Amino acid sequence: MFKTVKLKDAVGLVLAHDVTEIRQGEFKGRAFKKGHRVRHKDLCHLQRLGKEHLFVLTLEEGYLHENDAAIAMANAFCGPNVGWEGEPREGKLNLVALVDGLLKVHVGGLTEINMLGDVMCATRHTNTLVKKGEVVAGTRAIPLVIKAADVEAAVAKAKTCGGVLEVKPLRRARVGLVITGNEVFTRLIEDRFEDILRRKTNQLGSQVMGVAFAPDKPGTIASEISGLIAAGADLILTTGGMSVDPDDVTRQGIQQAGGDCQFYGAPVLPGAMFMTAEIDNVPVIGIPACGLYHETTLLDLVLPRILAGERLTRRDIAGMGHGGLCLNCPECRFPHCPFGKSA
Repeated sequence: MFKTVKLKDAVGLVLAHDVTEIRQGEFKGRAFKKGHRVRHKDLCHLQRLGKEHLFVLTLEEGYLHENDAAIAMANAFCGPNVGWEGEPREGKLNLVALVDGLLKVHVGGLTEINMLGDVMCATRHTNTLVKKGEVVAGTRAIPLVIKAADVEAAVAKAKTCGGVLEVKPLRRARVGLVITGNEVFTRLIEDRFEDILRRKTNQLGSQVMGVAFAPDKPGTIASEISGLIAAGADLILTTGGMSVDPDDVTRQGIQQAGGDCQFYGAPVLPGAMFMTAEIDNVPVIGIPACGLYHETTLLDLVLPRILAGERLTRRDIAGMGHGGLCLNCPECRFPHCPFGKSA
């Protein structure tokens, strides 16, 4: 698989060894790495290094160079709104987000690819918010020369799931807030939920279009929800009244407004009394009181997914129990922490 060629005949061939450069008093190190494909513009540099002949790698039929393998795999692994940048380096390519949005990883497909051997793909966690241009994954061939069949198998597995990675843009929602509770409605205490939810929705590119306050009466809560939807809200957030106390009736209010409950109760702390529903395709989220005194709750895991157009099922929520325990760190570092992530 190795042979000696004249320098002028080496263009397009692959170096079988490192080429060292020495500049007296300045530099000693590698000028060209093993596996580098010789380009025409490299010839002058190699001549200055005193090279007239090179050892090059010859590929037998049915084998690929690591860089060619990386390109083939990157093309297959990229789903909607994911691309790759630059040229392969040592058989590795980075995959990047082409838009701002929610990263989705086909974890099952990724695992099957990484079971093949001699190929790999490492990603960020699925359901991570990413910005355009950020690296979301890296792929490479493990050996310098790889069997084409191994690469083809990885490409085939990626194609069966429509690409291993996708970035879903978040829609810009018109958010209606319904803040419940007799103590807030009567101004006995000052509401703090509105500011929190305005900040969180704004950070995701959405805006609050209306705010309503309601006492602990299901009929009034239902009326305020319906009024905001009639005024153009395409996402409703309700606050408080989600526990089992007799005065906690927000869930009944959502149901009276026509809410089709998707789930109530979640294996996530904080956020166990969380609820989602739909009214005529408008998502409705019931946020328990923990949202007032915890910086990060289940809302921060669910809201981006709803804005990405997902309808969460009971199985989706059940799966959040793994990684669903917030440690309530003195200084919150979410999302750069284990909360909401699973291996």
